[in-house]
Amino acid sequence: MRTPPGVRAGQYLALLGYLAFLALPLLWLLSTAFKSPRELGSSHPRWIPGHPTLGNFRRAFDEQPLLHAAANSLLAAAGSALLAVLIAAPLAYVIARRRSPLTRAATGWVVVSQTFPLVLVIIPLFLVLKNLRLIDSLIGLVLVYVVWALPFSLWLLAGYVRSLPRELEEAAAVDGAGRVRTLVSVVAPLLAPGIVATTLFAFVTAWNEFFFALVLLKTPDHQTLPVVLTHFIGAEGVADLGPLAAAAFLATLPSLLVFALIQRRITGGMLAGAVKS
Repeated sequence: MRTPPGVRAGQYLALLGYLAFLALPLLWLLSTAFKSPRELGSSHPRWIPGHPTLGNFRRAFDEQPLLHAAANSLLAAAGSALLAVLIAAPLAYVIARRRSPLTRAATGWVVVSQTFPLVLVIIPLFLVLKNLRLIDSLIGLVLVYVVWALPFSLWLLAGYVRSLPRELEEAAAVDGAGRVRTLVSVVAPLLAPGIVATTLFAFVTAWNEFFFALVLLKTPDHQTLPVVLTHFIGAEGVADLGPLAAAAFLATLPSLLVFALIQRRITGGMLAGAVKS
């Protein structure tokens, strides 16, 4: 059934409007990052800076330890992403291949856990980490990120596993391959794109996370990049807008690049398994 031209035009206009709505904050951030202090204080702001400058970027690096904070964020994000996927991959295979009341209950719990607000879990997590003496520790933050990333990683990888034909595993069994050999030689290579996409998604989620890092990390040397960005806001709530915009733009670039690489694979993982072959 063909879509009428008027409806199709309306769909494209709605899509363009949505894209413009999403792009406006990033464009404003980029514009602000290159504006001079005089332009930032102007009562008639313009989108395009009249006299672009890199001074805001220099001030951002001079005023705050952005590189050290970025290293902390990289360590926490990379460590939590790898651990989350290592735990989620075998569990996702079991959930996707072993249909039972237990696996259905596990799938339901994964979905329900995504509705929990951060405020609901931060106090129990804080008490647990306090008893383990992991408060103000990147190791403790990594463990929290692993727990937070596991449900979505499990759900996403289960979708990838369901999209793999069972006939391939059955053929390997007929050829004499054991369960471990089948998983290593047949399933793992086919699941590799899904594992990469899930790892990158978990990385971006941890890279951008702010609330847990703010509550759990107190020492400046341990703070991550999102927390350090708040230091550009003074005690009275007045923001040093130029350096803040420059630092925030640099912190946003890794997320944009990663999502540009994995957005198709993430969409495929969400839809995988929805149609039976």
